[in-house]
Amino acid sequence: MAKLVWDKVGEHYFESGVEKGVLFPYKENKYQAGIAWNGLTSVNENPSGGEANAIYADDIKYLNIRSAEDFGATIGAYTYPPEFGECDGSASIAEGVTIGQQKRAMFGMSYVTKIGNDVDDADHGYKIHLIYGATVAPSGKEYSTINESPEAVEFSWELSTTPVPVEGYKPTAHIVIDSTKVDKTKLEEFEKTLYGDESTESKLPMPTEVITAFKDGE
Repeated sequence: MAKLVWDKVGEHYFESGVEKGVLFPYKENKYQAGIAWNGLTSVNENPSGGEANAIYADDIKYLNIRSAEDFGATIGAYTYPPEFGECDGSASIAEGVTIGQQKRAMFGMSYVTKIGNDVDDADHGYKIHLIYGATVAPSGKEYSTINESPEAVEFSWELSTTPVPVEGYKPTAHIVIDSTKVDKTKLEEFEKTLYGDESTESKLPMPTEVITAFKDGE
């Protein structure tokens, strides 16, 4: 049996950053081609649920039943694609004119976070995050006068999700792909699907497609 060793070189891992945001509007009962989301500053993941509901019997604590889990997040950005307007409750009524307080469209999105360590810094690897069945709540926008220390307005949205079916698993709204663990060739092919290339449009793969893309022997 091997003795435990702490803080080995190359095993001081950390995660940071957010980049390569992609918006996938949902229309006509399917996710549309991806749209690059510039100016994404943060995605704060806020899962909820999973609380223990204690059951008592025979004068003792008999068991814990966990409530269903829910995935949510807070998105921060300096700007957003025009197509996100419908997701944020806006509708275009004329060129350059929008009206608010409209129905909020559902969407999917993806983004990338970095994996770092003590050897490679933040370039050790990355994680691709996929979100399904997302909607955002109304949010405030704070505008202030320009002064000697001007700052850009940072928008923020509270995101909630409705899980989608996954064959062989419970429904989910969030999938994470770790570049340091999956097959590199399969990852390269998957990213062509996710981001598009010269011959194909960007596409949000559904969970079962993700499983098929990375499954051993496939």
